[in-house]
Amino acid sequence: MAAVSRGANFMSTAPDWRFLATLGSITLLGPLAIHAFLPAMPAVKAVFGINDAVAGLTFSITLLVMAFATLIYGSLSDRYGRRPVLLTGLALFVLGSGLSGLAASITGFIAGRMLQALGAGCSVTLARAIARDAYGTEGLVKVIAYLTMAYALGPMISPFFGGLLVDSVGWRGVFWFAVVCGALIGWASWRILGETHPSEARESKPAGYVRDYVRLFSHARFCGFVLQSGFSSGCFYTMAAASTFLMKDYLGRSATEFGTYFVLFPAGYFLGNLVSSRISHRFSIESMVVAGSVINFVAVSSQSISVLIGHVTPLVLFVPGFFLTFGQGISLPNATTGSMRVIPTLSGTASGVGAFFQAFLGALLTELYSILSDGTPMPMVQVVWTSSFLMLAMGMIPLLLKKGAS
Repeated sequence: MAAVSRGANFMSTAPDWRFLATLGSITLLGPLAIHAFLPAMPAVKAVFGINDAVAGLTFSITLLVMAFATLIYGSLSDRYGRRPVLLTGLALFVLGSGLSGLAASITGFIAGRMLQALGAGCSVTLARAIARDAYGTEGLVKVIAYLTMAYALGPMISPFFGGLLVDSVGWRGVFWFAVVCGALIGWASWRILGETHPSEARESKPAGYVRDYVRLFSHARFCGFVLQSGFSSGCFYTMAAASTFLMKDYLGRSATEFGTYFVLFPAGYFLGNLVSSRISHRFSIESMVVAGSVINFVAVSSQSISVLIGHVTPLVLFVPGFFLTFGQGISLPNATTGSMRVIPTLSGTASGVGAFFQAFLGALLTELYSILSDGTPMPMVQVVWTSSFLMLAMGMIPLLLKKGAS
């Protein structure tokens, strides 16, 4: 990025390793709000005396609030700059985490979770938008792949440490861990990240928020990209939420053991992102999205067959999950980049819409699983397979449009 001065906080030097590392750390807010809580769900259910549907709500409400928050953060950052919007979100995350840890009732706990999610909604949206500002569109696939690799580290460590905290100091320790991590990430962001969105770019944008969304959704390619990533995330979140109850209640395993097996999910995502960063320049974005979708669908179908024949073990839950997230790691950076390239001047809004569908469909499908839950793996199979099929169908749209144009 050229050395330009546009105000006291505007970034005036080329991004270095500290800049990229800080962006990567920001993406950890989502896993801290979502994945670290998974081992604590059975404990929260027991402490507050709630049923499966309400316990599922404590998870899905986070995704739902994050979904709508991403839309707000994306649009606000396009108009008022990335830095002030980001720092506000980080502060809300820390406050919400603390309130969740102090909650004495399920109502107070859900309120704290909603505030935590409102803050966490800034993470992926603004990290991608800042990366697009700093690195440009040409190198964006590789940078987003690196960011999603960093994001994958969160789910790798969060459930494991979450399980250890639940088994050692109790479920509240999960939220104090989030408070400390959120505060450190906020301090690093304040110190290292300057403003990357110049004032002239903000002033030249259309006045209406609704007009931005209409312009984006008028492109079928954009719709295909964001819905593909949304249903892909829905597969993952539903399988992750289902596995915590199935491991504890159906298979009788501990929270620590769940956290250990759960590493297979982010490990697949990490490896998929690594592959994407290495080979995306050789293939079109559309082809990479379809390739990841096919891998995801095959993994989910194989798991469904195992469950239908009555073979359910921890490996049946988590090995297909490894390949599901491997396919997601290949497709997601490309789908994200494709959506942000449709209208470059609306890259922040496009990033927010993409993150919205990932969180919203994740929340919707997870809550659907909670409603259908009957203590067996069958509701998971029904929801996850349907989501995977729809993901593959949406992923085909940009490829078919490209071939039609050719």
